Amino acid sequence: MSCTRCALAGGRTTVVFGMGNPEADLMFVGEGPGAEEDAQGLPFVGKSGKLLDRLILEEMGLTREQCYIANTVLCRPPNNRDPLPEELAACRPYLDAKLDLIDPKVVVSLGRFATQALLESSEGITRLRGHTYPFRRGVLVPTFHPAAVLRGGAEPMAQMRADLVRAKKALGS
Repeated sequence: MSCTRCALAGGRTTVVFGMGNPEADLMFVGEGPGAEEDAQGLPFVGKSGKLLDRLILEEMGLTREQCYIANTVLCRPPNNRDPLPEELAACRPYLDAKLDLIDPKVVVSLGRFATQALLESSEGITRLRGHTYPFRRGVLVPTFHPAAVLRGGAEPMAQMRADLVRAKKALGS
């Protein structure tokens, strides 16, 4: 893929399109690629990804290969800064196409940017998480980004675990 819809294209190594089961009932949507993801071309492969993999297995009994994992932007923002509104808008058609194609029953949004983008809300993640929202033909379960959990300690970890249990219940498993 050789997208040039926004300025992020100029600084990337690789487009990080997404990965996983294209028929998954569960989809995770994060913010954007970090350095490891940009280098490997795969989402959530650094420390945050290792934590996400562990929590998906421990709280949901699933592996990464059984889910689909994507981001709101496909290219790494410089210095891991937050994506700009025009960058989010440029990548939104790709995310919408993935959501249409995969048609997951449950979407777990990881962090503030993914949650705000998907819910079209300006509320913070601490206010939005802990609930399930109607989304497309299924539901959306917001939770913290794994990077925030790695920095935040026991309370965000417990809350993220609870959110993943909520997502598992929404899957019906």
